[in-house]
Amino acid sequence: MPAERRRNSPPAEIRIPERLLPADGRFGSGPSKVRQDAVVSLERAAPRYLGTSHRQAGVRSVVALLRGGLRELFGLPDGYEVVLGNGGTTSFWDIASFCLVERHSQHLSFGEFSSKFAAVTTAAPHLDRPEVIESPVGTHPVAVPRGDVDVYALTHNETSTGVAMEIRRPDGAGGLVVVDATSAAGGLRVDPRQFDAYYFAPQKCFASDGGLWVALLSPAALERVRRIAAGGRWVPASLDLGTAIENSDKDQTYNTPALATLFLFVEQLEWVMTNGGLEWAASRCDHSAEILYGWAEATEYTTPFVAKPSERSHVVGTIDLDDSVDAAQVAATLRANGILDTEPYRKLGRNQLRVGLFPAIDPEDVGALTACIDHIVTALAA
Repeated sequence: MPAERRRNSPPAEIRIPERLLPADGRFGSGPSKVRQDAVVSLERAAPRYLGTSHRQAGVRSVVALLRGGLRELFGLPDGYEVVLGNGGTTSFWDIASFCLVERHSQHLSFGEFSSKFAAVTTAAPHLDRPEVIESPVGTHPVAVPRGDVDVYALTHNETSTGVAMEIRRPDGAGGLVVVDATSAAGGLRVDPRQFDAYYFAPQKCFASDGGLWVALLSPAALERVRRIAAGGRWVPASLDLGTAIENSDKDQTYNTPALATLFLFVEQLEWVMTNGGLEWAASRCDHSAEILYGWAEATEYTTPFVAKPSERSHVVGTIDLDDSVDAAQVAATLRANGILDTEPYRKLGRNQLRVGLFPAIDPEDVGALTACIDHIVTALAA
């Protein structure tokens, strides 16, 4: 059955036995599962926190906790800064095109989201046409050092395809390494000495809502921002990274942030730190990935989409189903049983399931999900 017809398949009237169901049925790749404990904490704090000024101590103390906690979580070296602003990763692509790219960027493009920053710099009239190195979906390319490249744009985890890549500076490269870490930050290991800007949003591993961006900036990146500003390049105020840096130093944002998003972000960050930090979170994601990919390799009708085990994401898993099994019908049946957001990335068009494996998702629930899928496929075949 063609993929475009599968997407319209109705859910089968199959009831999954309660004993097989996960304790929590949220497996979305963004927005991701928000822990109920964090929601309860927000409810308790609401009367003195929600609806208050983001310029006053109550909210600024939460921003301070966020910035300090991220510095500790990632083990940032001296001189690195934690900067935040409104708009999410999509806004940060525009910000970087104004405030981090001087003339010429190189982009690794291997899926929907890794291609979008390249599209931004291609369209920017003040920049040279970027170099874009592509590879087929399900793989990732490798950066190539060039003397005229001043930004190497990498993606730690391609959310659309479930491909992850190790973040390393290209050998001998002199430009900034600018990394989209939207679905990776807080769930995959990274060495901050290998990047100059590591930017992300909180609706994935940090189990919050979207609409906020965070960037971990090296001294070289901070200097680049200052140098571009001194050169007189016009930048819209809401996209001015220098303005965001100044406000972040005061534990605030340039314009009003979503206070619930900030609070839930900090709740998740403190939960991770209490349990052991980034290594604990990454190990938890490793365990979920081992369960999902192990099942996919051992099951007759499933195959991990990403062929190389070393490139398989441990935060977003993509599993191809045999053509004899309608993945859209499986996902719809899961949804009818309260198991949500296992559909593939819409533009990929594959007979596939995509499963969030973020730290907030219990590995035992991933195991339960695989049992539920097996139950549905067996029922459909009967």
